[in-house]
Amino acid sequence: MKTPKFSAVLLAVPLALGALAAVPATAQPYSPLARPEAAAARIPLTNVDEGRTVTVRPGDDVEVRLTAYRGNGFTYSWEVPQSSAPGVLRSTAGGVTPAGNATAVFHAQGVGSATITAVRHCRPDPGRTCPFAVVPWKVTADVK
Repeated sequence: MKTPKFSAVLLAVPLALGALAAVPATAQPYSPLARPEAAAARIPLTNVDEGRTVTVRPGDDVEVRLTAYRGNGFTYSWEVPQSSAPGVLRSTAGGVTPAGNATAVFHAQGVGSATITAVRHCRPDPGRTCPFAVVPWKVTADVK
């Protein structure tokens, strides 16, 4: 005896509907902005964030990743980013790569405001002379 194809579909539909009914009515869609008080976040910052102000909660980490620029016989390299207020944003890691990129991680440990700064400077290829241009990078972090 063959089972008709539509019988299998009729059996599958109640099962699928039952699975949907098992989802609690209070379930909320995921939002990166809505997070529990206890959950710490990692706030990423890059070259394009220059001049921004970010709001950070105590316990959060701010990760800075600055990318060097190479062109016309020059490499524009970054120095390690620094915090103006270590009591508010404490540096937990930082470094530069041979290519001139820089990274740093800051932990928000106190309430207040801190400025994260870095400077991009020129490294010329042999036989070249750099222009006297220094490019600053700055982000203000308000820890609330």
